Amino acid sequence: MQNSNEVGQSLAKSPEVSDNEPFQEFAQKQIKMFRILFTEDMKSCFQQCTDQFNNAYFLYNYGYYGCCQFDLGPEMMGGSGDQIGDKGASGLGIALANCINLSNLALFLIDNKIGAQGASGLGSALANCTNLSNLTLHLSRNEIGDQGALGLGFALANCTNLSNLALYLIRNKINAQGALGLGSALANCTNLSNLTLNLNSNEICEQIVQNFGSAFTNCTSLSSLTLNLNENKIGAQGASGLGSALANCTNLSNLTLYLSRNEIGEQGVLGLSSALANCANLSNLTLYLSENKIGAQGASILGSNLANCTNLSNLTLYLSSFNLFIAFF
Repeated sequence: MQNSNEVGQSLAKSPEVSDNEPFQEFAQKQIKMFRILFTEDMKSCFQQCTDQFNNAYFLYNYGYYGCCQFDLGPEMMGGSGDQIGDKGASGLGIALANCINLSNLALFLIDNKIGAQGASGLGSALANCTNLSNLTLHLSRNEIGDQGALGLGFALANCTNLSNLALYLIRNKINAQGALGLGSALANCTNLSNLTLNLNSNEICEQIVQNFGSAFTNCTSLSSLTLNLNENKIGAQGASGLGSALANCTNLSNLTLYLSRNEIGEQGVLGLSSALANCANLSNLTLYLSENKIGAQGASILGSNLANCTNLSNLTLYLSSFNLFIAFF
């Protein structure tokens, strides 16, 4: 097994990634797969390859594609298993902080017992990666809470060149403060054109989701949005406020909203669908509204208001507790 210094030297000698070649294919063809221990000298590994790579993919728990494979074993976690925890996440952040030329980064750290400290450590690192244009973060089923979300938000606020962002924070006990912090951060990402934000199964309430949604109005270049707020506490007021915010995203053409199991009711459907009717450029719309006590009248209201979306070419509605759906093409 090579140590991290040897890996860094090897990576530094690798040819640069072609703009016309997908990074995964490049990595498979050009770079020998390394298994490296996550030790204190990991930092030097990244220092030696920052000038060569503007793409990095770190996939943990779900396989591996990329320039490095991390072996974060029990010896690091004191025998607690393969989950990297705050220590591992913070250490990874220290390493990434040296990759100031990164433009494409994907991090998959699902179900790793990462708390607020680890998430903030990653955030501090990303704040140095000001050249990022494409970022994917999978931090679902951890324990980052409001403080961790604020730390990530601080980082995103500095990544003003982001055009594509996918952030997965399912089941992380994020409440009002964390959601507002993320919203404020997104408001600074004015170059975003594609955004996926998954906050499924957190604790976001209706008062907060209105302010949260207003962040999208600053993203004037946003053309594609996927927002997952399933199993929160949005209610009718939150759904209406979210719709009003989205109505100001005048360039939005592709929209997918997951709002199932939020008790938005007829009034929430009325406010949401009335607002969406003002999204003049909307051509593809998918709504997940299952288990929301909408009823027959609410479904009728929904249909009537969406009929005003005259530029729609594809519409998919999920209204049933059994995941049946209605699609119009």
